Amino acid sequence: MTDTRIDPPVTAGERAMLRAWLDYHRQTLAAKCAGLTEEQLRLRSVPPSSMSLLGLVRHMADVERAWFRRRLNGEDLGGIYYSDDDPDGEFDNVDTASAEEAFATWHAEIEHARAAEEACADLDATTKTDRQGVHYSLRWIMCHMVEEYARHNGHADLLRERIDGVTGE
Repeated sequence: MTDTRIDPPVTAGERAMLRAWLDYHRQTLAAKCAGLTEEQLRLRSVPPSSMSLLGLVRHMADVERAWFRRRLNGEDLGGIYYSDDDPDGEFDNVDTASAEEAFATWHAEIEHARAAEEACADLDATTKTDRQGVHYSLRWIMCHMVEEYARHNGHADLLRERIDGVTGE
């Protein structure tokens, strides 16, 4: 597995540091998926989990959309791969899903997320829509996104090792 990630700076302002760590974790998920076939990307972890690398990419596309577009920007958008009737659709429905489409959607949502973040005046800006009566700051969202990716990148590392024995940082 070729590692083309850009290490976050060791010193930087808060916003630049959060951006760098979030991008680093986005690049980590991409690296864990690199070089695999569509079939390999669909391989599940262990029963009863329906988790796969393709499912993780689809999940993170939905997470990017939820926090940056729906909550921060207040856009009236539904889930991409899940719904109220299918709350785990991003993971459960990968058997015939297109990896090319999933990666394109994920990358598009990352670009929307970057634009939404850059449009905020400062890290104390709060979400336009709430989640259970709470308005979150951009700082909280960016920290949460680093945490979300870091947790799922641990899953991705185990999935990748199961598929072809490749490990990495």
